[in-house]
Amino acid sequence: MFKKILIANRGEIACRVIKTARRMGIKTVAVYSDADRDALHVEMADEAVHIGPPAATDSYLVIDKIIAACKRTGAEAVHPGYGFLSEREAFPRALAEHGIVFIGPNPGAIAAMGDKIESKKAAARAKVSTVPGHLGEIADSKHAVRIAREVGYPVMIKASAGGGGKGMRVAHDDAECEEGFGSARSEAKASFGDDRIFIEKFIVNPRHIEIQVLGDKHGNVIYLGERECSIQRRNQKVIEEAPSPLLDEKTRRAMGEQAVALSKAVGYDSAGTVEFVAGQDRSFFFLEMNTRLQVEHPVTEMITGIDLVEQMIRVAAGEPLAIKQAEVKLNGWAVESRIYAEDPYRSFLPSIGRLTRYRPPVEGPLGTGTIRNDTGVFEGGEISMYYDPMIAKLVTHAPTRLEAIELQAQALDAFTIDGIQHNIPFLTSIMQNKVWRSGKLSTGFISEEFPDGFIARVPAGDDLETLIAVAAAIDHQGNARRRAISRQMSGPAVRFASHRVVTIGALARAVQVEGQIGNPTLVTLLGDDGGRQKTLTLVSAFWPGEPMWQGTIDNRPISIQVRPILNGHDLAYRGIAARTHVYTAREAEMAALMPAKAAADMSKFLLCPMPGMIKVLHVAEGADVKAGDPLAVVEAMKMENVLRAERDGIVKSVKAKAGESLAVDAVIMEFA
Repeated sequence: MFKKILIANRGEIACRVIKTARRMGIKTVAVYSDADRDALHVEMADEAVHIGPPAATDSYLVIDKIIAACKRTGAEAVHPGYGFLSEREAFPRALAEHGIVFIGPNPGAIAAMGDKIESKKAAARAKVSTVPGHLGEIADSKHAVRIAREVGYPVMIKASAGGGGKGMRVAHDDAECEEGFGSARSEAKASFGDDRIFIEKFIVNPRHIEIQVLGDKHGNVIYLGERECSIQRRNQKVIEEAPSPLLDEKTRRAMGEQAVALSKAVGYDSAGTVEFVAGQDRSFFFLEMNTRLQVEHPVTEMITGIDLVEQMIRVAAGEPLAIKQAEVKLNGWAVESRIYAEDPYRSFLPSIGRLTRYRPPVEGPLGTGTIRNDTGVFEGGEISMYYDPMIAKLVTHAPTRLEAIELQAQALDAFTIDGIQHNIPFLTSIMQNKVWRSGKLSTGFISEEFPDGFIARVPAGDDLETLIAVAAAIDHQGNARRRAISRQMSGPAVRFASHRVVTIGALARAVQVEGQIGNPTLVTLLGDDGGRQKTLTLVSAFWPGEPMWQGTIDNRPISIQVRPILNGHDLAYRGIAARTHVYTAREAEMAALMPAKAAADMSKFLLCPMPGMIKVLHVAEGADVKAGDPLAVVEAMKMENVLRAERDGIVKSVKAKAGESLAVDAVIMEFA
C-alpha cells in the first residue's frame, strides 16, 4: 500500500480524499493556487505545495507542476478527484513516465470513454443501447443546424470532452441551435481546452440515471446500484438520490449488466460511472461514461456501505476487488443536495465573497437516519470567482425515501451560511414539492415546477403558524431578557400585556404569549374576535443574537434561520423567507400607516448580475434592440451567462469593455 499520495484537486473532493487516506494511514499532499493559499484542503493535508496563479489553466491543469510536486514530496501516487485533470489521458501517461501511480483508470480506458464521441461508438460496438445522433465532427453553426434538422428537434448540443453541465445546450429550432452551438463550443474550449461538439436527439421528459461501476486490474468489474440525477438546472445536477424511484430490480440488473459489459470491453479498472437517459417506461439509452469519481458518489456509499475512494486506492495499488457482485446490497435511501454559492432569487447567478458564518448541521446518526456533509470551506474562508461555486454536499440516509427527504429538509433548515448568497432556500423548497416527493421525476423538473424562476414559498397552514409562533417567542424572550438585565419594572405588582400582533408581509395575526426565560413559551393564536384558536408549546435554548432558532413546537423538531432587522427578524424555513415584526396592538396600528419605501428605478440600465468578466459585448451605442436580444456575455465561475434585453429599446451608452472585470450591479450599458 502507498505511504503517501498527492491529491491533484481542491475544495470538497480534496478534503474527501484526505479523510479516507488518513483513515487508511496514508499521508497526503495538497496542491494549491494563489487563490487557495488558505483553503481547507491545504490545512487538512500533511503537506502542501504551491502550484501557481488562481486560473486553473496556470495551476491545477498544468501536469508538469503536479509531477514536480510529487517529486518534491515523495508522493507515490496521485488521486485526481473529479474535473481538472481527472479525465485527461495524458495525465496518467505522464505520471507513469515518472514512476508515479495514477489512482484512476488506465489511459486506454480514459481514451475510449473520456471522449464523448468515441465512447458512443464503443458503446454501440458493445451492443449497449445508444441515443440517435451525429457523432462526427461539426465544422460550424451552419453545419450544426443541418445536422439538427436531420436528427430532428429538439436536440442536445454537447461538448465531446464535456462534463458537469458545461458545454451543453438544448435547441428546439434553427436559431437556438446556431446560438447554442457557438456558446457550447466557446464554453467547452474555456473549460476543457477542447472545442469539439456533437449533437444527439434530446429525449422528451427523460430521467437521468447512472450506474456506479468498480473494476480492478485483474479483470473483475461489479456495479453498485444506480443513482437518479434528474433534478438538474442548466444540465448541472442539483439533487441526487440512490436508488432511483423509477427502477425495478429487473431494469436495475439490465442497466448494471450493460454498464459492466461496456467497462470490461474497454478494460476499465477503477471507480467509474456509466450514465443513461431513461424514459418513463424504463427504456434506457447510453449517454456517456465518466472515467472518474462522481460528485454524487456519497449517496452510493451511504446505501452500500462501500468507501469508493478507498476502493480506488486499493485497486491502484494492485489489490483485487474484495467485493463480489452478489455481496452488493442496497440498504435504505440516500439523498444529496448540492449547496452552491449562487442567488436563487436572481436566476441562480454566482455569488462570491467571504463566508462570515458557516455552520453546517451536526453530522452523524439522528434518529433512524444519518447526516453527512462533504465540504471544502470554513467560516471566514472565501468563495472565489475562479472555481466551481460548490460550498458543500449535504447527504442524508434513512430507511425509506420519504424519511431521507424529511431528514434532508431538517438538515437544510439547520444549515447556516452568511456573507454570500446560496441556494439553500431553493433546495428546502424542493424538499416540500409534491412532485419531487412522489418520485415522478424528469430532467425538466425545475423548469416545469419553477417556470418563472425561484420564488420563495408563501407561508400557509402549519408553516405559517410555526413562523408566527417563533417570531412571537423570540420577541417575548428578548423583552424578558432586557427587563431582567435592567432590573427595572420588576416585582409582583408589575404586569405586562401578553397580547401581541405578529406581521409577516401584509398579514397580521394577533397572539398571546406567556412564559419565563428557561421555560416553555406558550403562543396562543387568536381569532379576529380575540378568541383563542390554538395554543402552541415552544421549547428552545435559543438566545437573542443566535443565527438559528432550534427546538420543538408541540414536540416536533424545528430549525429556523434568524436574522435581526430593524424592529424585527427575517426568518427562513422550508423554502419560505418571512420578514416578521412583533408589535403591541397600538404599534401595529401605527406601523400600518407607515409609507413603503420605493426602490430606485434602474430599468434603463443593464447591470452586471454577478462579479465576473465581460466576455462579449453584442451591441454598441445607438443600437436598436428587441426584447430577448443578447446584449452581453459575462463569464464567472467557469460558466458563460448571456444577458438579454428585457424589452425593446435603444442603447444610449456602453459603460463597460470586453475583457473588463466588473463587480455585481456595475453598469454595463444604459438605454435611452
